[in-house]
Amino acid sequence: MTQQPSSPAAPRLHGRVVAISIGAALGGFLFGFDSSVINGAVDSIQGEFDLGDTFTGFAVASALLGCAVGAWFAGGLANRYGRIRVMVISAIMFFLSALGSGFAFGVWDLIGWRILGGLAIGAASVIAPAYIAEVAPATFRGRLGSLQQMAIVLGIFAALLSDEMLASSAGGASEELWAGLEAWRWMFLAAAIPAIIYGVAALRLPESPRYLVTKHRDEEAARILADYTGETDPHHKITQIRFSLGTDEKRSLHDLRGHAWGLHPIVWTGILLSMFQQLVGINVIFYYSTTLWQSVGFDESDAFTTSTITSLTNIVATIVAISLVDRIGRRLLLLIGSAGMFVSLATMALAFANATTDAAGDAALEGGWATAALIAANLFVVFFAASWGPVVWVLLGEMFPNHMRATALAVAAAAQWAANFLITVSFPGLADLSLVLAYGFYAAMALLSFFFVLSRVPETKGVELEDMRDDADAHTVENAAAGV
Repeated sequence: MTQQPSSPAAPRLHGRVVAISIGAALGGFLFGFDSSVINGAVDSIQGEFDLGDTFTGFAVASALLGCAVGAWFAGGLANRYGRIRVMVISAIMFFLSALGSGFAFGVWDLIGWRILGGLAIGAASVIAPAYIAEVAPATFRGRLGSLQQMAIVLGIFAALLSDEMLASSAGGASEELWAGLEAWRWMFLAAAIPAIIYGVAALRLPESPRYLVTKHRDEEAARILADYTGETDPHHKITQIRFSLGTDEKRSLHDLRGHAWGLHPIVWTGILLSMFQQLVGINVIFYYSTTLWQSVGFDESDAFTTSTITSLTNIVATIVAISLVDRIGRRLLLLIGSAGMFVSLATMALAFANATTDAAGDAALEGGWATAALIAANLFVVFFAASWGPVVWVLLGEMFPNHMRATALAVAAAAQWAANFLITVSFPGLADLSLVLAYGFYAAMALLSFFFVLSRVPETKGVELEDMRDDADAHTVENAAAGV
């Protein structure tokens, strides 16, 4: 690939680009809030609608079907109508989903509203990392891109905290709270608040300069590059962007085609990166943690508290990742995370292998094994949150070339949501069969992810978006950064 010369001076971290990155990352807050708000409502939903374990798993995971579809179409919509419009549409759909879920009169009604919310979350999960990568200076792109994951974990924490407060106020998630509605319904209704905040914030964001260049709105793009990203020579940057975009063809899935099983190698890398993030089982901790801890001896109140502590640990570890991602790079963080997750998950599998079974057939951890499982679960969260949680979103936002970024990110995110669905819907049945088998599988995926990163994931630290390549492996992007 012929390369354009770099800009005369590296842009500095402008306060405005931090502000708009935070605004875009609020979509991640919706993602995290919705992912975990159902945590405190699982048992109540199961009792309210008299569901078995398998159908309970489907009800919990139903939003993820919408997420996969929303992510799949988000890239095309963003290329056609712009990043900001897709954000606003996502906020509206999520708001409607919150109201519908709260007033659901049956399980299929609830599933329908959850799928609608999933469409919104899937779209937001694509747009936020793409938008942040497209407005952020390369030197600070990792830190700013990590804001997406920070928003996700803050959303998880807010959901768990609000669930605990609502359940405690009512005397239980299934008990009536206000206006004749049970606490679990108010858990869903509470999601309308972040939806409104996200929609208002999105309306105040400038459009992505790289999108504007594709629409030949160069003066707007130049103004945003200068005013928000601190670009010292915006017109030179626009020339680089236009060169990297190639022809003026309409962007579509055709851009992703290559010689490796029908897709460019970098697209497959993005897809597998997304899938491994979910196959290690992280969302089992956040979707089912309250139910899980109750099954090993905690009462409802203590289980809520334990889940909330785990979420707080997630936030602290994400802050660590933000401080490191632009210093030590993406690959090293992922490798450390994979190794740590493997050890933690293997320890959990070992702990449950030593569980006893009560008269009802439920697993119970006693003595040192209960402590070991609790520590291992939190260490798993630490290693994930300090590596695979934020770094995958950073890489997905930046690793693809300009001419395919939104489309490739959409395909990779759709694969992630599909993997998330499979892991989430399978866990109740798998856990009923054997928690040792469940956590053993997740440990195996963590081990495989280590070798995948080692062989296929490129280091993109400090590389300009215009230098990303569509045949990238673990070395070609590094060479691009060095000007090779």
